[in-house]
Amino acid sequence: MTDCDAIPPALPTLPAAAPARAVYSVGQLNREVRTLLESGIGEIWVQGELSNLARPSSGHWYFSLKDRDAQLRCAMFRTRNTLARFTPREGQQVLAYGRVSLYEQRGDYQLLVERLEDAGLGALQRAFEELKARLAAEGLFAAARKRALPAAPRRIGVITSPTGAAIRDILHILQRRFPAAAVVIYPVPVQGAAAAPAIAASLDLASARAECDVLILARGGGSLEDLWAFNDERVARAIYRCSVPVITGIGHEIDFTIADFVADLRAPTPSGAAELAVPDAGAWLARLSRLGARFGAAMRRQFGHERLRLSALARRLQQAHPGARLAQSSQRLDDLESRLQFAWQARLSACVARLETAARALQAVSPLATLGRGFAVITRSADGALVTSAGQLAIGERFDARLASGSLQATVLERRP
Repeated sequence: MTDCDAIPPALPTLPAAAPARAVYSVGQLNREVRTLLESGIGEIWVQGELSNLARPSSGHWYFSLKDRDAQLRCAMFRTRNTLARFTPREGQQVLAYGRVSLYEQRGDYQLLVERLEDAGLGALQRAFEELKARLAAEGLFAAARKRALPAAPRRIGVITSPTGAAIRDILHILQRRFPAAAVVIYPVPVQGAAAAPAIAASLDLASARAECDVLILARGGGSLEDLWAFNDERVARAIYRCSVPVITGIGHEIDFTIADFVADLRAPTPSGAAELAVPDAGAWLARLSRLGARFGAAMRRQFGHERLRLSALARRLQQAHPGARLAQSSQRLDDLESRLQFAWQARLSACVARLETAARALQAVSPLATLGRGFAVITRSADGALVTSAGQLAIGERFDARLASGSLQATVLERRP
């Protein structure tokens, strides 16, 4: 045994305390992974073949997207799949837009789909966006060129298929809301290769005839391919040059076409376009009734005012009428005549009274009154001279003696001093 063999090997030195271990529960780990996936990748587009499609009673869609290398689980909840413009089928190539997440209960990595498109429509969508941008740059969508619709159109033109549900809905609403308006139908195909040129030609025809006050361009719902005629540049330019205001009612509320952007007004559906084209006759009649009542009340008030004014003018005319003035003047003349007559009579009475007074006064000093007391007035018969003295008469001269009653003629026989 060597010395080295005798020396025991040294024992390893242990740390004072072992570090604590971070232990996750499965649920915690899945939550952490879900947070990392959702925040790290975000929302993306994924293209693949649709498979394992399931539609449970909840209304949600569950499926897988696959290619030749891998597959991806997907979920599309009911609130989002109701907006899909097509019904997905097994083996269909689709474009899915959504956010990467994790289903924590199973630990499945998945894509929560917000929007689903047919991959075959991608080229159509790109063509749509390109045409939309180009026409917008040319000013075809400018709000300043949009025209106001007539308040009460006499004739309405409808450009649509004569056999579809859209024309029936439009005619029903026009008849219900405003039966006074006539309707002219311009029949056209609304899908297929012949649709776009036929629609453009009908728009030009309606513009040239100018027989309608407003046009409705309509079609029922459908896929992007079904509505593609309304994304045609020929239709857009025909709407732009049309002399008659155009309302579009194409597809459903979520469908937008190039024609909608060029039109003077867009409605969400064909029925909505019919409602926008005409007023509500019932509301108009009710409003007319209210206006008629207000007009009648105003006329009655006006007639009352005019009647009072006419009465006042009649009174003024009566007062200023020459006949009235003559009547008043005649009455005043009679009054003045009466006053003059009264004054004249009063004045005569006063004169008579004065005369009688004067006569009585004169009578009082009159010689005749003296004669009444037995005296006589002697005058010379020859010349009528008054005799106041016996010496004025000679013996044998004649004289007259006036008495109170009668007179005497005598001769002087004797004179006494």
